[in-house]
Amino acid sequence: MFQAYAASEAKSELKLFEYEPGALASNEVQIKVETCGICHSDLSMLNNDWGISQFPLVPGHEVIGIVESLGAQVKHLKIGQRVGVGWFSNSCMTCEWCVGGEHNLCESTEGIIVGRHGGFADRVRTDATWAIPIPDGINPESAGPLMCGGITVFNPILQFNIKPTDHVGIIGIGGLGHMALKFLHSYGCEVTAFSSNEEKENDAKIFGANHFVNSSDSHSLEKIAGSLDFIISTVNVALDWPSYINVLRPKGRLHIVGAVMEPLPIPLFPLLFGQKSVSASPLGSPFTAGVMLEFAARHKIEPLVETYPIDKVNEAMEKLRSGKTRYRLVLKNNN
Repeated sequence: MFQAYAASEAKSELKLFEYEPGALASNEVQIKVETCGICHSDLSMLNNDWGISQFPLVPGHEVIGIVESLGAQVKHLKIGQRVGVGWFSNSCMTCEWCVGGEHNLCESTEGIIVGRHGGFADRVRTDATWAIPIPDGINPESAGPLMCGGITVFNPILQFNIKPTDHVGIIGIGGLGHMALKFLHSYGCEVTAFSSNEEKENDAKIFGANHFVNSSDSHSLEKIAGSLDFIISTVNVALDWPSYINVLRPKGRLHIVGAVMEPLPIPLFPLLFGQKSVSASPLGSPFTAGVMLEFAARHKIEPLVETYPIDKVNEAMEKLRSGKTRYRLVLKNNN
């Protein structure tokens, strides 16, 4: 019997919940959860903002834990090994994307908290391919957010061949943005942080930003027009997208990883004449997640987290709702 914290309906309190997971499938791994990060997507699922939540809902998709049981077909993992699991828990393994190593683009991907129970629990199961070994040098108590927020901002660095000589901007210095600053600083890029909160300027520079721009001041954006090769937006609200496109150099790209619900009003001519692009991406493949973890271990990169015992999960969720998190929240099991 698995013990977890579940919501019985949208926006309700998380309460103790037990469920029987059934027999372990041959391709699955069972993980004893040590820590689980709390992501804004957990709150969106709890609120059913996307209309895909099923209740009772056990959130949690930034799992760090120890392999406890292996399905008969699983040969690449060992019992006692530490692994991490992010948003995805399965994919078809046979389509061109899975076979080509881009499992995150599979049309049949399974979200670990979409129609199944996630990591706000003592144990969780996943397809073994999506259980990513945690390298030595990674702090397991803070690593959870790397499995969602971390891979979300690291994936575009590889996908679009960001160069260490590039000038890159990060919009939003929060849970995702602060990790993006750390990655890009260690990558060698010159990094500009965009935030509407001037109080974050010092933090942004500690995380690796070379420059800080108050994004609420339109004149600040005008002053740096045509200066950046790549911009990653991590926020989930609508922005003045044309102004950010104007900040790009020719062939520059505005890449969006924040879940903005409104359509993007994008003018064509600045894209056309500057050969600029607008794009988006979902997390990353198991391979890319492994590369990200190796990079984080090598450069001693870890998210800045606040830790709560799992029985204080509702208190932690309220901290997330308040918007006062600095910069990620992590639940810790005592098992």
